[in-house]
Amino acid sequence: MEVIEKQINWTEVAWHGIWSRYRKFVAMKHSQRFLILFLGLSLLSMTVAHKFYVSVTNIQYSESEETLQITTRIFIDDLEAVLLERYGVKTSLATDDEINDANAYIEKYLNRKMVFKVNGQHVPYTFLGKEYETDIAICYMELPVGPLSEITSLEIQNEVLTDMFEEQQNVVHFRIADKRKSFVLLRESNKGMLNL
Repeated sequence: MEVIEKQINWTEVAWHGIWSRYRKFVAMKHSQRFLILFLGLSLLSMTVAHKFYVSVTNIQYSESEETLQITTRIFIDDLEAVLLERYGVKTSLATDDEINDANAYIEKYLNRKMVFKVNGQHVPYTFLGKEYETDIAICYMELPVGPLSEITSLEIQNEVLTDMFEEQQNVVHFRIADKRKSFVLLRESNKGMLNL
């Protein structure tokens, strides 16, 4: 699932084609011109830019390694904003100016905001690193869980960016053996569980 940020700039929409209609406008009656001008200015004053605050986490079981393989996709600008606010550091992710400690700050943040429980017990994960894909940071983690036959439940608490953005949604997809389950976790409902 790929998340796309979409912005609608009504100013551009309103001005598009305005010059081609200028002659028709001049030919209209005075009251019609006034009404169109009034509506046009009203439209220009309403610039709408909507940003989606979403992260996507995929969790799947590796039978050969007896681990959960976890990837989390987060918009780079949102991740930079939270690292700046929380730790006071400008990371400049995905640029030539990216700081050397970027991984350490990302790992520190994720360790505080993502918690995993196996059979009701907290299990720490290993942050393996990250890569970039356009405007998304893809973070890789691994969680040792042992044989699948010994796992009865998996739980995730995901609070990534929920303290920064009220509208934040953290989508989580579990794929364990033949079981698949997805959750949309929010600020007020930040836990998801898969019973095996």
